[in-house]
Amino acid sequence: MAARTIAIGDIHGYSTALRALLAIISPTSEDTVIQLGDAIDRGTDSQGVLELLIRVAEQSNLIFVKGNHEELLLNALDDAAALPRWLRNGGNSTLESYGCADPTEISEKHLKFVRSAIDYYETERFVFLHAGYVENLELNEQPALALRWRVTNKNTPPHLSGKTVVTGHTPQLSGKVLDLGHVICIDTNCVHGGWLSAIDMESRTVWQANNRGEAYVYLKGQQC
Repeated sequence: MAARTIAIGDIHGYSTALRALLAIISPTSEDTVIQLGDAIDRGTDSQGVLELLIRVAEQSNLIFVKGNHEELLLNALDDAAALPRWLRNGGNSTLESYGCADPTEISEKHLKFVRSAIDYYETERFVFLHAGYVENLELNEQPALALRWRVTNKNTPPHLSGKTVVTGHTPQLSGKVLDLGHVICIDTNCVHGGWLSAIDMESRTVWQANNRGEAYVYLKGQQC
């Protein structure tokens, strides 16, 4: 099998959906898998999600992009005053999955993994980031507010690089990937009972799974 570049959208603590998705993707050592952030919070098993992603990192080239929820957790670890904001945004569910009351009690292995998250990942043709971008700024000039919090919609302009940007963060309530050509949003609302989506950037195969463990594969043009 040829090497694949696969992006996975917002998981939000739903390990059942992630496990089902990985089962049909079957990542290999030749693949590059980019998880676009918001792996944690809101769902019931952030601990299980991070453990699964670490396993993927052991068998594939995993790129972990920092989402706003990873940012909230890291801020809470660095500054106790930031803890309430993280808890209000689903951090309480993450702590419950670890059976602890404070983020410093989370597995150090998992915290190390979260700290390894990067702002964006760029290839010759694609850019992978969590939320959005300022279209007239170079990637290394992008503010954290855009990378972690800006929404993607039908009015999102192309980035000056001319590359296709792959994002998450903005739930597509239709359950379908938003593909505008210059930007593709693959957050398909797993957090609210929708789908967890992944996309192969070359074949444009889309895989989807839900919190019941149901999973489907859509070839190019079928799902969007």
